[in-house]
Amino acid sequence: MATAPVDTLSMDTYEFPTQRLRSRIDDPERMPLVLIACGSFSPITFLHLRMFEMAADYARFNTNFEVVGAYISAVGDAYKKTGLAKAEHRINMCNLAVQQSSWISVDPWEALHEEYLETAKVLDHFDREINEIRGGIETPSGPKKARIALLAGADLIQTMSTPGVWAEADIDYILRNFGAFIVERSGTDMDEALATLQPWRDNIWVIQQLVQNDISSTKIRLFRRRDMSIRYLVPEPVVQYIEEHDLYGEDGQGQSDDKGKGRKAGESIAAPTSSGSS
Repeated sequence: MATAPVDTLSMDTYEFPTQRLRSRIDDPERMPLVLIACGSFSPITFLHLRMFEMAADYARFNTNFEVVGAYISAVGDAYKKTGLAKAEHRINMCNLAVQQSSWISVDPWEALHEEYLETAKVLDHFDREINEIRGGIETPSGPKKARIALLAGADLIQTMSTPGVWAEADIDYILRNFGAFIVERSGTDMDEALATLQPWRDNIWVIQQLVQNDISSTKIRLFRRRDMSIRYLVPEPVVQYIEEHDLYGEDGQGQSDDKGKGRKAGESIAAPTSSGSS
């Protein structure tokens, strides 16, 4: 299914993508679940894609949720992070990466904003589009409100438990109203990371990574700067796009003009919201 390049989109012409969102589930005992991955995706990697599959398996075997869809939401250019390619490139690469998926969509809404958007506002956007505007998901017993949940790597929980990185109000709002599916990652002590998040423990689902994968966007950019191959680390259409547009090379072409501005305390979006998206 072809997707229009993001440079042809604007907030004036934006439409929420629903082609891959299931409108109905058949098990009345299940709760519809929509997974949202936020982050830089500069570039998107196989780990980002694999996280969706791991989360879907976990939800099917360990919860009463039924996944009805998933979305990638890339941060906008206002984030101004080192190594951040322009939003149009990142959205185009994400669309290429999921072009064969039947259930993962790319929503450009966040990336189309000129201003910075916190993660809580992004999740509110999905809740509004799916549950308020569309009335939720149909079931044999009538429509149900879908659970909107953040999908992220273990580094997200680690940053949430670090004082001063996130605003406490943002942590409470996100974990209380939405919750998070977290994929374990080597080098992160999950017990330590969760220790300060006990009030929301019932809304945090930790997924064991049975096949270890530590591909990161940072490593992809490093390989590009060293003129090394990135094939089989990112989807082939993304490799071709990066080469065609000469992204992440030594000259930094295709990256944001203003670099090196980090996240302020309480600005709850960035690489930690999606494992490997730094």
